[in-house]
Parts: sequence; C-alpha cells; structure tokens
Amino acid sequence: MLIREAVAQDWPRIWPFWHRIVAAADTYTWDPDTSEEAARALWMAPAKRVYVVEDDTGALVASAYLTANYGGPAARIANAGFMVDPDQGGRGIGRALAEHVLDAARAEGYRGMVFNAVVETNPAVKLWTSFGFTILGTVPDAYAHPRHGRVGLHIMYKTL
Repeated sequence: MLIREAVAQDWPRIWPFWHRIVAAADTYTWDPDTSEEAARALWMAPAKRVYVVEDDTGALVASAYLTANYGGPAARIANAGFMVDPDQGGRGIGRALAEHVLDAARAEGYRGMVFNAVVETNPAVKLWTSFGFTILGTVPDAYAHPRHGRVGLHIMYKTL
C-alpha cells in the first residue's frame, strides 16, 4: 500500500467512504447529512495536511488529515481525523495510516496530539490506546448513537 499526500483530484475518491462513514453516525460527530461541498471544505481545508492510502490495485482506501488543534501559543498540539473505507477493514490500513500521521506530526514539530470527541463505542478507541493515547476524560451521554443510544465522547491525548 502507498501512503501519500492528497491532491485536490483525490476528493471524488474520498467522498464515497467519507459520506458512508459520516452518514452511519457511528463514529464521527459531524452531521450525517453533511453535503459533499461542506464535507470537502471540512476535510480538505487548506490548513490541513491530508493523506490518502492507495492499495496495490491503485484504489483509494483511506484518508486522514493532520492539523493544529489550537492556535497561538498552543499551536504545537496536533489534531487528526482518520477514515478507512468500511469495506477495507481488518487489513491493517488504519494502523499503517496512524503510524504515518503520528510520524508526520512529530516531523512537523508537534509535541502532542489530541482527539476532541471520540465516540466511546468506536472500535478505534482500542487502536488509539495501543498507540499510547490516554483518555483524559469522557463527556457523558453526549452522543446520540443510532444503535447504542446516548454514549460518551472521549477526549484522548498522546505526547509526541
């Protein structure tokens, strides 16, 4: 698999799985009805460094972004978002992309990474804790999950 920086022309290949993931309302706090235009502006914003994963056939199977979570004196704390095509799960794509983005964050001088709202039922919580992220706190009953009802949102952090 190839992990590379995204170009504008990648968006039409990101959008189908981006939309599928957000519309499912399982893992992201974004509006499930987000339009393609709004999604592109959100994911591909100029302040974000965006990455994509291509498998051996050239299919685009995942994407992530890296950006500063805060500004000013706290600008050395990163934030990131990750999406793997649901049809491609279990192949190690998310782990490889996470390693790549964490390495990129370190190389860019970030001192830590924070996730502001990780749905507590998200299977990625296990992935993030395996990378050394800790749960700083949980906002209880903050997320209306379509299957689990009201669940918490974790705030997770890792020193880089």
